[in-house]
Amino acid sequence: MEKITVKNLIKFRGKNDQTKITFVNNLKKEKIKSADDSGGDYWISCLSAIRNTFKYDNVELLEEKISLLQDKIRVEEDGRIKDQFQRNLDIVSNFRDYDFQHLKPNVDLTFLTQRKDHAILNIKGFPIEAKPCHIFSFSNNNSEEIGGIWFVSQLKGFTKNELGMFVDVLYRYLDNHYSDDFFVNPNYCIAVDLYNGQEINYTEIQNGKIPALIDSTLDDLKEF
Repeated sequence: MEKITVKNLIKFRGKNDQTKITFVNNLKKEKIKSADDSGGDYWISCLSAIRNTFKYDNVELLEEKISLLQDKIRVEEDGRIKDQFQRNLDIVSNFRDYDFQHLKPNVDLTFLTQRKDHAILNIKGFPIEAKPCHIFSFSNNNSEEIGGIWFVSQLKGFTKNELGMFVDVLYRYLDNHYSDDFFVNPNYCIAVDLYNGQEINYTEIQNGKIPALIDSTLDDLKEF
């Protein structure tokens, strides 16, 4: 298999033993789209608007996207695509009054370019894809620190435990590639579910509030 996304692991966890076998066999054969964790192109409109709003602190970007999606809905004749645009519009509209500031420290941030060769983590011998939306460094009381955020979405959303799997991979990604130069701040390793607005940070895994499921899921996957 070329790579395994967090979303693949979540799907695997939800299957019984028989369907897990079929799922793993299909996983070995298929090439997974790199955008799979964000829902692929389905959620690209809302995802891009919210990513940019977070980075540039500009809620007008949401209004621009709302206007654009409304125009697309008006002229689109294919009911399936119209529904897709509507779902993206619903998410962007729901984030109009969202407090993006609490997702990042109240200091100047430096957004880092993510290297393509960093996107695959070897965890228990499996190629796990880690593609957070943003990685940022900052100074905090003479400490050089790093954090990241991963906006994710799927129909009906994720549970908090499932969101914790994204956060777990995000933290490992930062620890693996940046811990020599920065302190990885667990409070700012965050996953946000665009569908239902839930959010998790890595501190909640460290203190046991949210279970760490990546290792146990990969152990189970290895059995199949």
